Formats: sequence, C-alpha cells, structure tokens
Amino acid sequence: MSDSTRWFRAKTIGWGWGLPLTWQGWVAYALYAALLAAGAVRYPPDRDTPMFLLVTLGLTGALVVLCMIKGEKPGSRSR
Repeated sequence: MSDSTRWFRAKTIGWGWGLPLTWQGWVAYALYAALLAAGAVRYPPDRDTPMFLLVTLGLTGALVVLCMIKGEKPGSRSR
C-alpha cells in the first residue's frame, strides 16, 4: 500500500500512531470519540462499570485494528 493511502502516520518516538494524515482518519477518530461518549451516556461508569469498560475496550480495540490496517507500520523509534 502506498503512503498516500495511509490514514495514520506512525509516531516518531515510541510505539503507535499519531494524528491522522487524511480526512478518513479524522472521521475514524471523531467516530471513536462519539461512540465512546455514547457508551458513557448509555453505561455510566459510576453505575455500570463492567459494561462501560467492555464498551471502551471494544471500541479502543477496533480503533487499534483500524490503525494497524490503514496506518504505517508502528514500531519503537527514538531520535
């Protein structure tokens, strides 16, 4: 896959991804944030902690998988 189709750039220092490179990446981050907020409203952390954690872990896992598929290869880097 060429770099022009990457949605997320790998972080310069550390492991993972930074800010999105494309509008699709920004939409993915916005959707993640909106679904996280909806999960917190539907399953308030102070009343339904296990379900809130399950929703949060599921959404975060999905975002990481998306970043792995549509982002640059992550790796430990240092300057």
